[in-house]
Amino acid sequence: MDRIEIPEDQVTSLDAIAAGVKGLRIVFVNVFGVEHPDGGWTLVDAGIPASAGRIRSWAEKTFGRPARAIVLTHGHFDHASEAAELADGWDCPIFAHELEFPYLTGQKAYDAPNWQAGGGLMSLLSPTYPKDPINLGSRLKALPTEGAALAALPGWTPLHTPGHTPGHVSFFREQDKTLLVGDAFCTTKPESFFEAAIAQQPELHGPPAYFTSDWAAAKASVQRLAGLEPLTVAPGHGKPLTGEGVSNRLYELADAFDEIAVPDNVR
Repeated sequence: MDRIEIPEDQVTSLDAIAAGVKGLRIVFVNVFGVEHPDGGWTLVDAGIPASAGRIRSWAEKTFGRPARAIVLTHGHFDHASEAAELADGWDCPIFAHELEFPYLTGQKAYDAPNWQAGGGLMSLLSPTYPKDPINLGSRLKALPTEGAALAALPGWTPLHTPGHTPGHVSFFREQDKTLLVGDAFCTTKPESFFEAAIAQQPELHGPPAYFTSDWAAAKASVQRLAGLEPLTVAPGHGKPLTGEGVSNRLYELADAFDEIAVPDNVR
């Protein structure tokens, strides 16, 4: 078993993920807009290089106003590349976990990718992806300690879910059990995003293997997220899922994580 298949009736649209949550797919990665009770909104993740214009256009049509903040699940190139440009245009802060700061302040590059992990075109191309640190300057702010309120995402709890990167975070809304997972896990085969994009079959996989730095931590993070028993899941890669069966399948992924997610060359 290398995946957990998801019935089509548990797949939901990026345009209506959950109350006040909408998404935009850019090539192979998703960004999300989360509305606040008072009418403001926050952008979760900031896309691949050269995608700022598309994100701004979508944001204007969808929300009609600039974001109040940008929140990053982590600092990889496909999730943070346009954060500085968007934040400058919107004059807003950018939040991330403190353990991601070395990669977001120009101090440290991520480890070299494991191009042999899992097969697929994305893995083979991974040595060519941007991995050098970016510098978000004075707009970068630390997420509050876990359990503390985050004004940039009212009603949501930031969860430290390391493994894919040291400071990877997910966000959970207890009110309706909606979970934004970043790259903690995917609903498409992460090593074959380009191939999967043709069909985009919904199925649960682990995090993108070529860029995951700590597999023990990644497994613990998936186990923790499964324990939340979410009803709606919106990943950084793949289609959002919703329904009573989602938490059961997430438990299946947690239970079979080593078999499904961990590459043979690192077991």
